[in-house]
Amino acid sequence: MEKGSGQKLWKKAKKVIPTGNQLLSKRSERFLPENWPSYYSRAKGCKIWDLDNKEYFDFAQMGVGSCILGYANEEVNGAVIEAIDKGSMASLNSYEEVQLAEKLISLHDWADMVRYARTGGEACMVAIRIARAASRKDKVAFCGYHGWHDWYISANLGEAKNLDEQLLPGLKPNGIPRELKNTALPFSYNDIDSLKRVVKDNPDIGVIIMEPQRNENPKDNFLERVREIAKQIGAVLIFDEVTSGFRMNNGGIHLTYGVEPDMAVFGKALGNGFPISAVIGKLEIMEAAQSSFISSTMWTERVGFVAALKTLEIIERDEVYENLLKYGDQINEVWTKAAEKSGLDIYISGIPQLTHLSFKNDNPLVSQTFYAQEMLKRGYLVGSSIYATNAYSEEIINEFGKLTEEVFLNLSKHLKNNDLLQKLEGPIIESGFKRLN
Repeated sequence: MEKGSGQKLWKKAKKVIPTGNQLLSKRSERFLPENWPSYYSRAKGCKIWDLDNKEYFDFAQMGVGSCILGYANEEVNGAVIEAIDKGSMASLNSYEEVQLAEKLISLHDWADMVRYARTGGEACMVAIRIARAASRKDKVAFCGYHGWHDWYISANLGEAKNLDEQLLPGLKPNGIPRELKNTALPFSYNDIDSLKRVVKDNPDIGVIIMEPQRNENPKDNFLERVREIAKQIGAVLIFDEVTSGFRMNNGGIHLTYGVEPDMAVFGKALGNGFPISAVIGKLEIMEAAQSSFISSTMWTERVGFVAALKTLEIIERDEVYENLLKYGDQINEVWTKAAEKSGLDIYISGIPQLTHLSFKNDNPLVSQTFYAQEMLKRGYLVGSSIYATNAYSEEIINEFGKLTEEVFLNLSKHLKNNDLLQKLEGPIIESGFKRLN
């Protein structure tokens, strides 16, 4: 495959930026090593143009799930541009942060107060700090992925494999103070006994944080039982909705299951690509923030609040979550039909709005690499996961389906001929996040 400007720049980036970029989920090795376009010049709707002005439909990450409305949404951008023209930072506060707090509380009638940050990891850290202050206990039981901060990665200080099934196998906690050992303890999704064991062995658990849903549906009243355990031991229950928020309904995915946490964390889709995250919670919990120093200059800038307000307005007005479900179902149908016609064995997991494809054969990563390689040639960015966006259409998905069918048939042929590896035009992709749920 011919190397373009983006591929050449990625090689240079890895010499001047540790790991090459700021986010593991955007590393080119996760999609198509040496051949991924890597950088964009502009983006609009569900299209991206690389540095050589080649056009691609994004069936990979849509800004790692942040652009729920599509890239460069005119209404959101318009509101942001107006805010910038009026001044995005000043010595006084942005009144929009109060409006956004009222809006988030109105969508979650169990919540009373809101704090903000600019990223999901930051917001999880803020939530943990407040929850520890409220419970007056230090230890955290967790399930799922909650960011890069010390409190979370310290789990691997106690047992080197604690995060293997939740983040990345073999992740080293270098740079994390040894004193944090055994302060963050994992439990498994849909395995209530695993949480009971953690609680039994650690009576000073003050916080339980978890993604309410990722790949599996909750079974046997799992969320309700976690809620009950948190109540019994006096722990603050936090639902991490950084990824799941506003995809299944107009708010947190926990609303669908009718289970109320003490706190919830939102990010990604909240600002349609503009940096904003929020922690919402019950009055008696959130007021504990008064007794802890949680403060940052850039958490007060105006753009995030304005972007979030306009994004939430559009989500509610257009019932965007309904479209995400429809498009996610259609994408799953594309994969299913293409697999049936080609004789490939695949596994589809996750909610339709964030759906994940796995190939079930002796060379799943080789198969995924071939799929990404051949779809890139056809003008599509494809990964193992697809975040549905409101910028899709049935026409766009239908064309994606025709091309996927074509590639799956070729993939099947090469698997049967035992020459798939020889058809790759670069290295095999690296495996990505592994999650409990």
